[in-house]
Amino acid sequence: MFIAPLGDHYATRLTHTLEVTQIARTIARALNLNEDLTEAIALGHDLGHTPFGHVGEYAMDELHPGGFRHSRQSLRIVEQLEKDGSGLNLMWEVRDGILNHSKPRGDFLGERSVESLSLEGQICRISDAVAYLNHDLADSFRAGILTPDTLPSEVSEVLGETHARRINNMVSDIVETSWDATGETGSGAIPVISMSKEVRSAFYTLREFMFDHVYLPESDGVLGKTAEDVMGLLYSHFRANGSEIPKEYGQRSKSEDMAVVDYISGMTDHYAIRVAERIRPGIAAPFTERRVV
Repeated sequence: MFIAPLGDHYATRLTHTLEVTQIARTIARALNLNEDLTEAIALGHDLGHTPFGHVGEYAMDELHPGGFRHSRQSLRIVEQLEKDGSGLNLMWEVRDGILNHSKPRGDFLGERSVESLSLEGQICRISDAVAYLNHDLADSFRAGILTPDTLPSEVSEVLGETHARRINNMVSDIVETSWDATGETGSGAIPVISMSKEVRSAFYTLREFMFDHVYLPESDGVLGKTAEDVMGLLYSHFRANGSEIPKEYGQRSKSEDMAVVDYISGMTDHYAIRVAERIRPGIAAPFTERRVV
């Protein structure tokens, strides 16, 4: 969530993916579902994310005429870019889970929003939110943006007062609420991966709290604006100077336009900053002038 964090203990896209995978496999195992399918979806769900998280994603969506969504780019990577452009031989369920893991703001656990997803895809979708809410909350405490006593009382009372308890309580509740997925209840109902009413309410309260106090302020701040500037510079520069993009992108991407998107979206925060500074020194000053404290 934090843009180009300097500290070594903040969550990154990689650590987030590992956490999602761990949570998802735990739920799949408890419900006697396909752990390997669940893990494949979880490992691939964020492959297509741009640098600077969702700020970078929104910027790329504005810059690229064809639009941009990280979930579509993740699918593009496994279907068209991997193995020198031939793609990976993945099941439809893996590809569908990767494509549809993203969640709108608000109630994303309603049956309509998941009816087309496999149970394993639903697990990854909910595990993604469980993981990022908890590690983003921990990072917000670490950065001094929030303190534990600022959380809504419902969150602490229902989900728990520590990181470990919140994760455990959410996962345990998902397993208990979704027990029909095991096939052992004989209820005849179509199983859905969800949460109990009480935990679901606290979960949404926490999610809205994070949007209002962390996610949207982070996007609108100085670093968010600088990230947008960096994305704009990178896109315009490589559109005009395609020869500077590594040759393998031209071979795998099939078009000069998509080579630009594929190259930039595959950058990490810090690599994007270094490239932008090389093109136009000073553009990323709010990032480069920071100091670790």
